[in-house]
Amino acid sequence: MVVDNRNSKLHTQKKLTLKSITDTMKKILIISLLWIFCDSVYAAESAKSTFSTKPKLVIGIVVDQMRADFIYKYWPKYGNGGFKRLVNQGFFFKDSHYNYVPTYTGPGHASIYTGTTPAVHGIIANNWFDKAGNKKIYCTDDLEVHAVGGSEKSGQMSPKNMLSTTIGDQLKLSNNSQSKVIGIALKDRGAILPAGHLANAAYWFDSVTGNWISSSYYMAQLPDWVNAFNRKALAKTYLAQPWQTLLPVADYSESLSDDNNFERSFHGETRPVFPHDLPKLAAANGNFDLIKTTPFGNTLTKDFAIETIQAEKLGKHPVTDMLTVSFSATDYVGHQFAPNSVEVEDTYLRLDHDLADLLKFLDTWVGKEQVLLFLTADHGAVESPSYLASLKIPAGNVKEKEINAALKKLLLDKYGEDLLLDYSNQQVFFDPKKLAGLKLSKAEVTNTVADFLMTFNGVVATVSKEALNNSFFNAGINRYIQLGYNPLRSGDLMVSYAPGWIDSDKSTGTTHGSAYSYDTHVPLLWYGWKISAGQSLQAVEITDIASTLALLLDIQAPNGSFGKFLPLLIKK
Repeated sequence: MVVDNRNSKLHTQKKLTLKSITDTMKKILIISLLWIFCDSVYAAESAKSTFSTKPKLVIGIVVDQMRADFIYKYWPKYGNGGFKRLVNQGFFFKDSHYNYVPTYTGPGHASIYTGTTPAVHGIIANNWFDKAGNKKIYCTDDLEVHAVGGSEKSGQMSPKNMLSTTIGDQLKLSNNSQSKVIGIALKDRGAILPAGHLANAAYWFDSVTGNWISSSYYMAQLPDWVNAFNRKALAKTYLAQPWQTLLPVADYSESLSDDNNFERSFHGETRPVFPHDLPKLAAANGNFDLIKTTPFGNTLTKDFAIETIQAEKLGKHPVTDMLTVSFSATDYVGHQFAPNSVEVEDTYLRLDHDLADLLKFLDTWVGKEQVLLFLTADHGAVESPSYLASLKIPAGNVKEKEINAALKKLLLDKYGEDLLLDYSNQQVFFDPKKLAGLKLSKAEVTNTVADFLMTFNGVVATVSKEALNNSFFNAGINRYIQLGYNPLRSGDLMVSYAPGWIDSDKSTGTTHGSAYSYDTHVPLLWYGWKISAGQSLQAVEITDIASTLALLLDIQAPNGSFGKFLPLLIKK
């Protein structure tokens, strides 16, 4: 009998086909579930990365008196590890400006870290006339504290005169003070104001002892590691060598000749030329104070910054830490020798090396991706007015002491009474008691003084306290004056000088303080954690820094801040 196997084979094939389909579907289902699982894990990790992960260490660097053009001016001579690394690997805002006057060190450092201007934070100058106490005060003066580790006068400092919080304060408030926040600079104001009210410490250089010191506002005594660092006596070591140029003097083609009439010599020198024999000059120039006006002051600051990071284990904690560093020597050198000097160029070339050392250390300490760093300046500087005048560019000096004396005489002659309390920082302070006693119209006296001031060479405008209180200026110099004007602390009449004119009785060197671009335009570089390489020509303001840091760190902005978020290129 013959058996037909066709149906049987067909049935078997169907079973195999169904099994194959079933197996395939199972595989698809498993793969789909795996994709869903992996996608959820990725999404969770992405969310964690976006909303939870923060940098281990935030470092704010302020280069005192660094104009924006110094990035380009000395670019060919910079190495690859300092400024060039920050520009090439970081994000560069090329049109960053201060938005107020006066552009001084104290207000500059306060504005960077508070995200607001003197109108709110109250640091209206480095020194100002205190109307309540009828005396001059310094921006970080605090007679209720005492020095820790140094001379008493140098140590009676705190941030109490600053009326708003800093980004460092907000960082500590965000996690019940688990974060460490420390400020360092040669200048006390460059260390204290950036670090804020809640800082673990602020350290500055004491020219009397040659040590890094603090005040009882922060601590009862210096930590052992600071004492150990001070025992190294590095300031003495740096001052034991002449200041020679890093390169042959002939190579400093970006600057004027080394021997010119627009620079101020050290005491004991006949001309302001290299080499500067620091060992011989020290005694006549304040001993340890001399290091501030050399690039070695910046190197000493870099050394102490690295020691601070290591000793305090900054960046090694579960929460974000913050270090503020101000390189102050550039300002001292700039004031004495002016922007076009070989001394200034050499100081920046050496600072470039110091920055390279710091960045290289950070690579090994926590790594580039765990550090969020920004670099900017507290103000710029004008070319020496005597140099500008030699080129037939309008420029000159307005002498504050002469204006003060002339105002007193004017008021005495016209009203029979000296109605002037003070003239400083381009501000006139009247005596309200005498005005009231003589039943004088303040507006009339103000107009008289304003008209008189306009007769001085270099004075181009005035604006009264009443105009600032009752009007809103959204452009021009008056906007800058208004943002720098604090009703409780500022004067009764504000004075503006012409471009190229400075408040100084010296014919050499330079200064700063105006609303003009040479004083307001500063570099702003971001580098490290989540920062993509790029550049922007968008105009930004210095008050935007603190707001940007707050959003990046997922914390509140400082309580007086009105800055906006900077359009950084952020890695997701």
